[in-house]
Amino acid sequence: MYDLLVVGAGPYGLSIASHAAAAGLNLRVLGRPMASWRDHMPRGMFLKSEPWASNLADPGGRWQLDAYCATQGLTARHAEPIPVATFAKYGLWFAHHAVPHVDERLVSRVTARPAGFEAVTEDGEVLHARTVALAVGVMPFVEVPSPLRGLHPALVSHSSHHSDLDRFRGRDVTVIGGGQAALETAALLAEQGTRVRVLARADRLSWNDVPPPWQRPWWQSARAPHSGLGCGWRNWFYAERPDLFRRLPESTRTRIATTALGPAGAWWVRDRVEPVVEMLPGREIAAARAVGGGVRLKTVSRTGELSFVHTEHVIAATGFRPTLDRLDLLSTELRASLTTTADRSPAVGRDFESSCPGLFLAGLLTTSTFGPAMRFVHGATFTATTLVRGVRQRLRSSGPPAQVIPVPVGQGCTEAP
Repeated sequence: MYDLLVVGAGPYGLSIASHAAAAGLNLRVLGRPMASWRDHMPRGMFLKSEPWASNLADPGGRWQLDAYCATQGLTARHAEPIPVATFAKYGLWFAHHAVPHVDERLVSRVTARPAGFEAVTEDGEVLHARTVALAVGVMPFVEVPSPLRGLHPALVSHSSHHSDLDRFRGRDVTVIGGGQAALETAALLAEQGTRVRVLARADRLSWNDVPPPWQRPWWQSARAPHSGLGCGWRNWFYAERPDLFRRLPESTRTRIATTALGPAGAWWVRDRVEPVVEMLPGREIAAARAVGGGVRLKTVSRTGELSFVHTEHVIAATGFRPTLDRLDLLSTELRASLTTTADRSPAVGRDFESSCPGLFLAGLLTTSTFGPAMRFVHGATFTATTLVRGVRQRLRSSGPPAQVIPVPVGQGCTEAP
């Protein structure tokens, strides 16, 4: 029986695994390393976050992004975006140096047992662990506007469903959304000769400013400090003090998690979009139906004005919604045992432990508890150190490994955290 089973091998899973290995835990890591970054982002995309805020976390801080770039003859400089492909390769490099062997099989089911947890791999192997850390990334939580959900995938897709955009060359595509994913996708489409438009709910699109220099007068830094989520004291609080964010009232946390750092494009993509991409701001999809040659979108403005768009394909760059009901990986009984927050995401305690003792959660799932940093790679450092501390405490409190005894389906968590 393992001390810890880490499910997921993206930035959060790999960071947790690195800290757990350094703590001497008997560990198993499952998942395809950096899968979302390798398989679900089109070629040519860049990281929006600063290079220095995009490090995976190992206890000694040896395997950071700038160290990887140095091995490749590259530089990681402030205000110079890093290609997503480079970041994905960095994650593989980190896994090689800072993490025990990663089993690239996926986990199909996690079930709570009296002795801990039972996990079944995609090929049917059963593993047992005293604790589990779910770091499943964003892909289980893809969000598509309801009017589009009934249409065939040949007509509607999510932005995360594409590792390249070649299939859309010479076609007409409508991108839904006003955030970085939507705007950078639109830029890439336009640059390859696709006729593309962006349809967004906001009355006008927002663009992030060019970040100020890293070194600047002290009074400028004091007024608007740098942080992993951008300049300013509010962003600094979100980025650097997730432990204090957790102490805010739940209603406040939920509101901030939903609204903070809202849709906006990076400064370096603006000139690639505005001159060449048709913009349809202030509109929301009211209905959609398949027609000859594509999709007919019915849109409505804030004033109730209706209009129609005919397009060959719709790409919904509409983000992710991390609700408990989308965690199909967990058994029905285990999901039913978990407490949720007001936005239907799983509740976690100060060490990222869910209401089921021994089940720890990481990444996007924990945004409503620990704040906006959990939507970004920057949050992996706080998560890894805090979560592994919680795992060690749980292992100490539960005593030595117990014998694994099969139990009937339906028996799950009974201990209060």
